[in-house]
Amino acid sequence: MQLEFMESTSSMEQKPILEARMVSKRFHGIQALDRVSVEIYPGEVLAIIGENGAGKSTLMKILSGVYIPDSGSIHVNGNEVSFTNPADAMKLGIGLIHQELNLAENLSIADNLFLGREITFGGIFRLLSGSQMRSQSRLFLSRVGLNEDPSTLVGDLSPGQKQLVEIARSLSLNGKVLIMDEPTSSLSQKESDRLEKVIKELSSSGVSIVYISHRLGEVQKIADRVVALKDGKNAGGLAKREIHHDSMVRMMVGRELENISQRAPSKHSQQPPRLRVTNLNYAGNSGKGASFQVRAGEILGMAGLVGAGRTELAETLFGIRPRTAGEVFLDEKEFQPASAGDAIQEGLLLLPEDRRHHGLILTQSIRNNLSLPNLGKLSNYSIINKQKENQLASESIRDLRIKTTSAGKEVGLLSGGNQQKVVFAKWIAAGPKVFILDEPTRGVDVGSKAEIYEIMRRLASEGVAILMISSDMEEILRLSDRVLVLHEGSLSGELSGSDINEEAIMKLATGA
Repeated sequence: MQLEFMESTSSMEQKPILEARMVSKRFHGIQALDRVSVEIYPGEVLAIIGENGAGKSTLMKILSGVYIPDSGSIHVNGNEVSFTNPADAMKLGIGLIHQELNLAENLSIADNLFLGREITFGGIFRLLSGSQMRSQSRLFLSRVGLNEDPSTLVGDLSPGQKQLVEIARSLSLNGKVLIMDEPTSSLSQKESDRLEKVIKELSSSGVSIVYISHRLGEVQKIADRVVALKDGKNAGGLAKREIHHDSMVRMMVGRELENISQRAPSKHSQQPPRLRVTNLNYAGNSGKGASFQVRAGEILGMAGLVGAGRTELAETLFGIRPRTAGEVFLDEKEFQPASAGDAIQEGLLLLPEDRRHHGLILTQSIRNNLSLPNLGKLSNYSIINKQKENQLASESIRDLRIKTTSAGKEVGLLSGGNQQKVVFAKWIAAGPKVFILDEPTRGVDVGSKAEIYEIMRRLASEGVAILMISSDMEEILRLSDRVLVLHEGSLSGELSGSDINEEAIMKLATGA
């Protein structure tokens, strides 16, 4: 459904209803926002775009009172304000609608709309006035085009209907600025079209919408203006007439990165496939099945935006997420693991995205973490050979340059980079044929990142097939022999040789 919008009123004619001026925010030494400024005008739809990690969510949480900025200021109707929590922002009409909706599914629509501020009667007895709550709920539901009975349980609604209830709740709180974070990520096309119509009607009535989305086609249809962030900084803006897919991608990508466009074809193109996947699909994915192969000695990069389904695909290959369709072959033999144990036994290993929760036992020693997946190799008649165990630990610490005082040190006391090296070490000892790396350098320092790259290249040189999932664009460009790009659960393209560049990847990742 194509929606047409009038050009935004010029800032010369209007004052911003909400404004961030030179806002900065750091988390644990990482600069999430660096002197970012943005203005939101009455009745406009402002889209905020940027790659993963650009700072979009941090900025939105500052505007809605979830975070307090380290420096800079927030202004509402020209007056500087200080939010200490979301309730402060909501009192001034600013509401954040999260991607994961905050609704009580065991309560009715009306109960959710008035949760914490119920309409009562009977003086000190504070009896609920269900009839008044339902009557007022209908007014707010009509504004968002939802014709459900206010007595309906929220748990019985579709995802799109729940999204509309969340919007109606913000309007019931006198919402003047609604910040929507990936509002269509779990909606069907019909529900997305309906939401776009609601957004148009709300903006026409004077409600300002801040719209965060990776779906640039939606942005092009509904936005009056676009602001792009990159690496926590302002990267540019577009007026209505300038909003096109390629112009948005160029702003998101920027031009300060090294141009890595001249590439030789992969030297592994003649190697037999170690892993071959045909029409693979998994539980919870509505996209088309994925087909690809990874060759011995190759690093195959897998790019895509948050929610594209990369981790889910990796978990399916590793046997911890049910496969619903397709075939997988490991060294040309059919491979259908019933569990992670089956995958490990066959040499298909997964380095998980969240090492602290899924890759390590933080309260155990380095030695024990290295030993756990390799007990079969370290044991004689079910008794652990301490000499072999100590040898594995000392060789791993030496070869991967794990910085520690001893192999008996708790893993939780190591730095993030050294924790990641322990995860690498335990799987290297298990003898990988295919190594799936899900965000292999997330949360590690620059020095450890370089050492991890060296480990990956060494493994590839030894014939290991590596499938590398990464949100770090520079990492994808630097290490990949070929690149697969996922978009909304489906493989949207494959790039190789001179076609591998940031702009091409972003076009595929955003559904171009």
